[in-house]
Amino acid sequence: MGVFTLPLLVLLIQAEQTSPPVPLGSVEVVNDEPRYVAPTRLDKIGRIWAPVTVNGQGPYRLALATGASHSALTPRLAEALGLKEDPASQVMLRGATGSVPVPLVPVDSLEIGDLLIEPRRLAVIPDALGGADGVLGMDELANMRIHIEFKHDRITIMRSKNQRAPGQFETIPVRFLHGRLLVVDAFLGGVPVKAVIDTGGQTTLGNAALRKALAERRKQGIQEGKLDQVIGATLDMQVGTRLETPTLRLGTILVRNPPMTFADFEIFKYWHMTEEPTMLVGMDVLGLLDAMIIDYRRKELQVRLPRG
Repeated sequence: MGVFTLPLLVLLIQAEQTSPPVPLGSVEVVNDEPRYVAPTRLDKIGRIWAPVTVNGQGPYRLALATGASHSALTPRLAEALGLKEDPASQVMLRGATGSVPVPLVPVDSLEIGDLLIEPRRLAVIPDALGGADGVLGMDELANMRIHIEFKHDRITIMRSKNQRAPGQFETIPVRFLHGRLLVVDAFLGGVPVKAVIDTGGQTTLGNAALRKALAERRKQGIQEGKLDQVIGATLDMQVGTRLETPTLRLGTILVRNPPMTFADFEIFKYWHMTEEPTMLVGMDVLGLLDAMIIDYRRKELQVRLPRG
């Protein structure tokens, strides 16, 4: 059985919350809301959905997930396309909080911009970010350049021509781990931290080693915080501690006091990232940008900050 990693966060619920959570799959784009790319605001976490044609139909909205090893579809989309699951073939889906075997369906093609994924079998996952129709993973993005404009509700995927960052963009070098997992060498309150860029995750997560390193840096005990229930793509739940954090530095970019949930989540264990300070940077932080370019050929993030 193969393995499909998807550290995508479906939901994060504060433990003391009394009102019921929004049902999965109930989020719809209405009125003047962006169709594909939405920024993070005070009342809503941003998203990056790509308009993808599947088997010549669509486009359907697939969540761009830089932490996902492969693309996948939701049961709703698989049924709408008349795709039949192969009961004899499954793949192990590993999410932020657990793992579960999921079925596969045959797909003739996925297409967006210069990206064409031809016949293969795709996993059928329980849910995707905010009601998307599936996940666009990193398995076919070698030498691609993804341009995301939060301000203009636009995402384009093209072959990289090795171009440098446009004017007003800052450049952040990345390296690849576990295939094409994007990792930035960052600093959180002066603590060196391995930052995994996860556009498919709603919320930023830190491991226990990072929480301990922050406490040692401050020369204080382990900080107390609010307990959170984190539900991942597999619908497994883990409990973490939600804390305010010091300033995060990603290259030349500073993010002031991003809130973060700390625990040794299952995805950190699977990636062998529990011994040194590590974090998953989700859309609550990434959606604050004005625009972002992921250039896999140059191994760069090229980002533009909002004015002011």
